[in-house]
Amino acid sequence: MQNNKSHWENVFANKNPNEVSWTQKYPTTSMNYLESLNLSKTANIIDIGGGDSKLVDALLEKGYQNIWVLDISEFALEKSKKRLGDKASLVHWIVSDITEFQPEVTFDFWHDRAVFHFLTEQESINKYVTIINKAMADNGNFLLGTFSENGPLKCSGLEIKQYSETTMEQTFQENFEVIKCFTENHTTPFNTTQNFQFCGFRKK
Repeated sequence: MQNNKSHWENVFANKNPNEVSWTQKYPTTSMNYLESLNLSKTANIIDIGGGDSKLVDALLEKGYQNIWVLDISEFALEKSKKRLGDKASLVHWIVSDITEFQPEVTFDFWHDRAVFHFLTEQESINKYVTIINKAMADNGNFLLGTFSENGPLKCSGLEIKQYSETTMEQTFQENFEVIKCFTENHTTPFNTTQNFQFCGFRKK
C-alpha cells in the first residue's frame, strides 16, 4: 500500500481543489442524506477519504460535535486543517490507509464518496468490509458513493472498480440492509461529467 500513499501525497501536494475531478463546492448529496437520518448532533461521524473535502466544514456548520476525517494523505488533511483554522481542533484527524484502519470508537454514520472504488483487489475489498462491520454501531448508517457502470474506468491515473446497485448491495449484504440507492452525475471542475452510484445502508 506504500505506493498508494506516495501517489496520493503527490496528488495533494501538487494540485489545488480546482485541479482534481472529485472537488465539490458543497457536498449537497451527502448532507441531504445525512440530515434525512435525523441523527443526534453528538453522533459519531466519519468521512473516509475526506482529504480536503468540504464535508467536514458542512458538518461543523450544522453543529455536529463528534467528527472523524480519515485520509491516506497527510498533505490532504493538513490542507483541511489550514482551511478550518481554529475549528480544526474540533475534529479527529486520522492518517491511514482505509484497509489498515483500526477504529477506536463505533460510528453512527460512515461516509465514503470515491474511496471504495479504488480497491480493485478482492483482498482489499474484504478488508474494507471487515473493518466497517466492526466499526459500525448497531443500526448505524453508511453512505457509499462510487463510479457507476456508466462512470469512468480510471481516476487520478489509477484503475477503479465500477459498481451497480446490485453489486454494491451484494458486497455488504451480510451485515447491512439497503435503505436507498440512486445514481448522480457529478460535474468536475473541468466541466466533464462522472456518473456515480450511491447506496445508503443500515447495519443489521
